[in-house]
Amino acid sequence: MSHTITIKVRGYHLDLYRHVNNARYLEFLEEARWSFLESRGNLESLDKSGHTFAVVNININYRRAAYMGEVLHITTSIKAIGARSCVMHQLVTLQGTDIVIADADVTFVLVDTRTEKAAPLEGELREAMEWMAKPT
Repeated sequence: MSHTITIKVRGYHLDLYRHVNNARYLEFLEEARWSFLESRGNLESLDKSGHTFAVVNININYRRAAYMGEVLHITTSIKAIGARSCVMHQLVTLQGTDIVIADADVTFVLVDTRTEKAAPLEGELREAMEWMAKPT
């Protein structure tokens, strides 16, 4: 399933070149991932089970600059589920168009907070990830 949020580019998002700084996109993407997880997952249950999310890799492509006043749509979905990690795909587009601002693949693991190691995605953890990835 995909989930989309909207972010309006504000003056404080801009760098000296008057466009969104590349590092700011990482914050936009993180906001979108949390919104996805809140809409599709049971974060309280995950926390009680002693697990948390940790990003281990981000591959991002910057396609076009974004400027003050523009409205961005960030769509997030789960692309792949492995034995210990998942990949989320994120697409940033300009509202009302097909113009791609950026796209990213973000690899994350579920960390067992007791051992501080990546938990195997099996049983209930895997079912939860598969449910989040399921189309609605």
